[in-house]
Amino acid sequence: MIGLLSACGGGDKPEARKADFARQDTFPSTYKADEATPVLIRGATLLTGTGEQRLNTDLLLKDGKISALGEDLKAPRKATVIEARGKWVTPGIIDVHSHLGDYPAPAIESSQDGNEMTAPNTAQVWAEHSVWTQDPQFALALAGGVTTLQILPGSANLFGGRGVTLKNVPGRSVQDMKFPGAPYGLKMACGENPKRVYGGKGSLPSTRMGNVAGYRQAWIEASAYRDKWQDYQGKGGEEPERNLQLETLAGVLNGEILVHNHCYRGEEMAIMMDIAKEFDFQISTFHHAVEAYKVADLLAENKVCAAMWADWWGFKHEAFDMTEANIAIVDQAKACAMIHSDSAIGIQHLNQETAKAMVAGQRAGFHIEPRHAVTWMTLNPAKSLGIDAVTGSLEKGKMADVVIWSGNPFSVYAKADQVFIDGVLMYDRDDPSRQPHSDFELGILDAEGERLPEGGQQ
Repeated sequence: MIGLLSACGGGDKPEARKADFARQDTFPSTYKADEATPVLIRGATLLTGTGEQRLNTDLLLKDGKISALGEDLKAPRKATVIEARGKWVTPGIIDVHSHLGDYPAPAIESSQDGNEMTAPNTAQVWAEHSVWTQDPQFALALAGGVTTLQILPGSANLFGGRGVTLKNVPGRSVQDMKFPGAPYGLKMACGENPKRVYGGKGSLPSTRMGNVAGYRQAWIEASAYRDKWQDYQGKGGEEPERNLQLETLAGVLNGEILVHNHCYRGEEMAIMMDIAKEFDFQISTFHHAVEAYKVADLLAENKVCAAMWADWWGFKHEAFDMTEANIAIVDQAKACAMIHSDSAIGIQHLNQETAKAMVAGQRAGFHIEPRHAVTWMTLNPAKSLGIDAVTGSLEKGKMADVVIWSGNPFSVYAKADQVFIDGVLMYDRDDPSRQPHSDFELGILDAEGERLPEGGQQ
């Protein structure tokens, strides 16, 4: 796991080996960035994601990393030089809430694989095992500047299963796309969805109090399971029987797996934070979080992020009490705030969604500039996913996940001109050969990526 350091035991007796509940090596990442020639981006306006806006600044990408930022940088031998005066550069956009691949296009019933609606607790399922890598929507997100995204199970259940963080690159298998070292996430859901799905079946949960009872019972069972394995690791004896469902929950209790919690209402977020205290685990992020502004101080106090929409609300009762200043209010409370999509269309213009949230905050009286608002779509999502040590900002040594915009990315007219992932040019608006297409589109596109006439004949 990125950023996780092992403690060294002292004395003559080695420390007992910790049980591995995350099972990171079971379906390991096979992602390997292509070899990248150095790239020097000259004279752009940089939004670094660290609170800086740097004018007329050069950015050097080398060996897949950000090598330098400054003025009049020297181009290495054989480097590609991009004259970017008048253009803006940001870190790659990171979407913490996507269902691409699990709900691919075309949207037909046989490929809808994101919601295992068979029990309130399906923590044993992993979203990556449903990802269809040929989903054409990945390339559309790339054209919008998205370089990293978390694919989550749906929200029908109290525990929906594991999410997976992907690099937005073509891959034969989902493992070719998996972000190396990124921790797994556990998708949870509170509120209307679980009680609506299971309430008519005459089983728990059918109420919000049933939801809470379901969470607590599951965490009690997971605590016992974790303790049993920890005893085995420390004392030996008969090896406990594996349980995939409890293994994921125990991974949360051990701090190996991050909690991503679908939750709309303020008082429910407060309850979920109390449950986390009862069982001693950390919630990474509340998703959708329409009423996050009501508990912004509690989010800051408990170090919990909120992933929100700019202005998507009112589609059900628990999503009704919305303010467009939601993200700005959470941010001003010093909590970790961010934009997210939960939409195959919204993911294509998260820069514009961020702009709407920024302007709503300004109208509410907050002084918010682009140099800060950019963190809502870059560094803060990286923190939510536990990968901020390696991506999410333009800092020396971080992954060269970079977007060159035609202008201010918070303008409705701005477009992503070029997108780099680990220093490799993955998308170029002016070069059809750098506009990835899915195998699923073969037969409707010609060799240059242009759409063929109906019937597929030239």
